[in-house]
Amino acid sequence: MPPAPRNPVRPRPGLGKTVPTPGTGRKGIARVTKRSRRKLDRDTIRGITRGDIRRLARRGGVKRISGAIYDDVRACLVTHLRGILKDCATYVEHAQRRTITVVDVIFALKRQGRPIYGMHPPPPRSDGKHW
Repeated sequence: MPPAPRNPVRPRPGLGKTVPTPGTGRKGIARVTKRSRRKLDRDTIRGITRGDIRRLARRGGVKRISGAIYDDVRACLVTHLRGILKDCATYVEHAQRRTITVVDVIFALKRQGRPIYGMHPPPPRSDGKHW
């Protein structure tokens, strides 16, 4: 009995479908297509865990925490971050940049009356331009 013909294109586990590439001149070389992933719309504020909130509260001197507090803390955190990021985006748009820098966050916090002590903007450049 003759041996069974070898299939030059074998799927490798975990890499998706393999599609033979015509005209490559090599046997057994296959292009691996990417698997399609479905984007999950999840509530990312849940990434701030109960333990994270508990550690922050301990740092603030809190001894005992009610179970209903965690969702309220997350809601306050979202509101606070939205305000900071809105001001940061204003600074970035004014400077015609696309990246938020540390200085933008420092200025946004200072504008909201919550400055970070010890964090000062960089000194002016010698060529007269703003950083």
